Formats: sequence, structure tokens, C-alpha cells
Amino acid sequence: MSDPSTGSGTQEVVERGAQRDHPVVERGAQRDHPVVERGAQRRDETPDAAWLVVIDPQAIFASPDSAWGSPFFADAMPRIRALAASFGERVIVTRWMPTADRATSWGAYFAAWPFADQPPTDPLFDLVPDAAALSPHPTLDLPTFGKWGPEIETLLGHGAHVVLAGVSTDCCVISTALAAADAGAHVTVAADACAGSTAENHAAAMQVMGLYPPQITVSDTASVLAGR
Repeated sequence: MSDPSTGSGTQEVVERGAQRDHPVVERGAQRDHPVVERGAQRRDETPDAAWLVVIDPQAIFASPDSAWGSPFFADAMPRIRALAASFGERVIVTRWMPTADRATSWGAYFAAWPFADQPPTDPLFDLVPDAAALSPHPTLDLPTFGKWGPEIETLLGHGAHVVLAGVSTDCCVISTALAAADAGAHVTVAADACAGSTAENHAAAMQVMGLYPPQITVSDTASVLAGR
């Protein structure tokens, strides 16, 4: 994750000490809501068949006193909320968790970013207050940048239609989008509902994702809402 540049503008302050109560999906844990069989190819092309996946709306990526806080998160959050309201129950929220095996390259990563080398219960990893009620489902918690894998395919189905929003554009969002495309998902990225580490990095990530049509479509919140 890139170290964002110092910027001005409206920024939502997240109190790091405020513990939020929200459910957690452990890797491999049984979910208490209907799942889609992984082998069932999704054929429904209607807009209502799509899911919204909100990537990592957590304090560590939103707080202005975090080394990873995006200066654009506050601007993206109202658009994320508007999308979630439109998608209703078809919303999944993810969280990045600091639980990767330190014997791998993640060991060097956490050595480079020691402030993030904290227990998973640290308030840094809580959802921001505005994201706490975005989804009726438990959060999907993974120790990887990209959130696409067997866990989310079990929830959404193989070949799902997904709209991506969240933070940061140039790390976890793009990592999720590319993996989803490789897995055969139909991906739309709501560009103005994503927050990058810097304006330049956001634009660069969007340019890369724009190279993957028709599997990845770069769009915006108004267009996504208009198509529902």
C-alpha cells in the first residue's frame, strides 16, 4: 500500500479508539446466509443480479492520522453509501487483516510498515462508522490485498457480476478487480466511489483496470445507479 501524499480537502475523521461492533467472517467459517453454489454458472444478465463489493472501508485507510489514510476517502464514502442503498442485501464489505504468515514476504512487508503490525482487534482495522451498516452480511476478512478467491466466490457465485468500490484504488481495489477478472467474474469499477493513496496513483490504477475490457468496465456511481 502506498504512502499517500499530504493533501487538503474534506476528510472524515475516524476515532481510532472507538470500537465498532460488526460481525466477522473467519476464513472457512460457515456463513449464516444463503450461499451460491460455486459450480453454478450465473446466467442472469439483469442489473439486479449484480453484487456490490466494498473494499476495506476501515480506519487504517480513512483516518487522517494513519500512514495509509486516503485523503479522498471522505469524498468517496457518500457514493459508496448511495450504491449500497441501491444494492440492498446484495452488498459485501471486506476488511484487510494483519494475519498473514510472517515467514513469507509479508514478514518484510510488516517490517516496512511496523505501525500496521498490530493484533487484528486493534481499532485500526475497524470499519469506519459510515460503513458499519452497509451490508446485512458479515464482513469478509482476509490477510491479502486482493479479496477475490474461494471465500467470495462461495458467497457470490462463479462468474458473478460485481461492482467494486472502496479503498485503496491502487492496492486492494485493483488487486481484487484483476483476480476477479481472471476468475471469470464480470467486474464494474465505480471510479468515483474508490479512494486512492494519491490522485496520481488512483488515475494510474484506473488506467490499468481500463485495459481489461470486457471483463472489467470502469464506470462511475451515477452510471451504475442509472442502470439499476
